[in-house]
Amino acid sequence: MNAPIVIETNLPVKILNKGKVRDIYEVNNDLLLIATDRISAFDVVLPNPIPSKGVCLTQLSKFWFDYTKKSIPNHVISTEVSELPKELHAYKTQLAYRSMLVKKTKVIPIECIVRGYLSGSAWNSYKKDGTVCGVKLPGSLKESDQFPEPLFTPSTKAKAGHDINISVTEMKKLVGSDVGDTLNDYSLKIYDTAVRYARKRGIIIADTKFEFGMYHDEIIWIDEALTPDSSRFWPAEGYQPGKPQPSFDKQYVRDYLNSTGWDHNSAPPNLPQQVIAETSRKYQEAYEKITGKKFLFK
Repeated sequence: MNAPIVIETNLPVKILNKGKVRDIYEVNNDLLLIATDRISAFDVVLPNPIPSKGVCLTQLSKFWFDYTKKSIPNHVISTEVSELPKELHAYKTQLAYRSMLVKKTKVIPIECIVRGYLSGSAWNSYKKDGTVCGVKLPGSLKESDQFPEPLFTPSTKAKAGHDINISVTEMKKLVGSDVGDTLNDYSLKIYDTAVRYARKRGIIIADTKFEFGMYHDEIIWIDEALTPDSSRFWPAEGYQPGKPQPSFDKQYVRDYLNSTGWDHNSAPPNLPQQVIAETSRKYQEAYEKITGKKFLFK
């Protein structure tokens, strides 16, 4: 297994933000996103990195951005270190396969979540009152059931703490009706395209989240694209509603954390080596199933 990559903190460009998973640098008028091996769960960064995770995130995002670029504009400029400014070429070991040069946008402060199946927090909400993010659903659904139609359920994009689910009407009050309509349409369009592709590759995309930004008065897709960090991936073979499904995403880590009795508020526990190794394997398997290529990045 590859060792976790430690990202250089002395890159000769200005750092703008150190996020839960990505470090963001300013490169001329663009941004350099570096996906680290950090992993977060329940909005908290965990103490143990996951080897090769950042590479999986970047390479899967690259695949999906390329696959959808003819119908949905996105922020990608290049994923090749050779196309970065010359002063960054010396950092190829740290940047290769996990960095992405992207357009600098004005981020729209909405998490655009699309849910196709009843799972996770949606299942917990449904059990309480038959709704998901305020949307009333049929009363006979089981855990992991597919919804009659995918649900667009936006949330606020919090700088710290937990995001808050809001209605589409509330979202439009925050960002404007036209922008809200575009976020809704783009999110459902990407999800539909990805679901149909992934199903052919043996994966169900149960839910996912997207982010968008304004670039020269155009709304474009930014951040990451349909990765195990931002999506719930299930194997199509053996799919059976009425219970939780096995997954190729960080639900495995969430399940472990919940099994420890952690309260989600105090410092998170360390991950055992077995959980770290299995999580890394699941991320790489997701890459291989979706792209049809072996994970050969070193």
